[in-house]
Amino acid sequence: MDRLDAAVATAILGLDTLWGGNVMDPSGTGRFIADSWFSDAPLPEAYTLPAAAAVRAEGGLSAAEPDREAIDAYLAAVDLPGAIEEVRAHASALPALRAAYLLNLADSCGLMWELALERLGKGEPVPFARAVLASCGEPPTPSHPRPKRERLATLLGAAPDDLVEAADAWRRDRLVSRESIRTLAGAFIAELDALCRKNLLPHLPARLHEVPRANIEFLPIEDAWFSGSMNYLGRARDEAGHPLYEATYEINASLEISVPEFAQLVSHEVVPGHVTTFALLQHLYHLGEIGFEATVQTMNT
Repeated sequence: MDRLDAAVATAILGLDTLWGGNVMDPSGTGRFIADSWFSDAPLPEAYTLPAAAAVRAEGGLSAAEPDREAIDAYLAAVDLPGAIEEVRAHASALPALRAAYLLNLADSCGLMWELALERLGKGEPVPFARAVLASCGEPPTPSHPRPKRERLATLLGAAPDDLVEAADAWRRDRLVSRESIRTLAGAFIAELDALCRKNLLPHLPARLHEVPRANIEFLPIEDAWFSGSMNYLGRARDEAGHPLYEATYEINASLEISVPEFAQLVSHEVVPGHVTTFALLQHLYHLGEIGFEATVQTMNT
């Protein structure tokens, strides 16, 4: 890795470690902000140091009672603010689009660092509006759910006051059973991938046409604290060293989801959604056409 790559790796994985995440954990239960590491680049000291392992083992700043001694030792060894500023400094000399991405990445990481200082009692409280702005690029705006609730009530034939009960009844009539998750996922993936081949591929360069867009396994898990987690792994290679573009989707075994909702889930998370996007990114990186920063995506951006 060059200096920019090393700075990106240190900033993202350093923050991920500080908050208790582990980008190499194949499960979404073990990740925090770093969502992927599908390059073959060596992991930085921000991840490999014994002090990093000690922080991860105790849950970092996400723990109910953070291990301050372990965190202080880690921050004494890893210069996170320096890495963030180095990303910013390198970005200014790059082409406009890549520069904009890296500058916004630095802003987001800087905000995460300020939140860490607040959690440690070493910094001022971070306003919610700043957190939204760093993550989304726009300030928070009020929610106006009434028109959507009224539209939903009309579709369900229910009075607005009975909306939750009517939605629950609609879902019960269309529930996906746990036993059918893999079969149904496979059917929807085949249908959506065929639509992508027809309607998306003509707009993509030929070198991207044969990239696997949905190499994913659905894994029901017990007692998950989330409804579902798409985990792009991307670390498997064939005998020639080419990526296999693999991912998993962990779905809460207790989740109640209807067939139409499941179809939307597959389109959003798999094809033409996140799995497809990550596979195309990995292929472009494999071809040497995009930078290292594309391989270590952050969830809060």
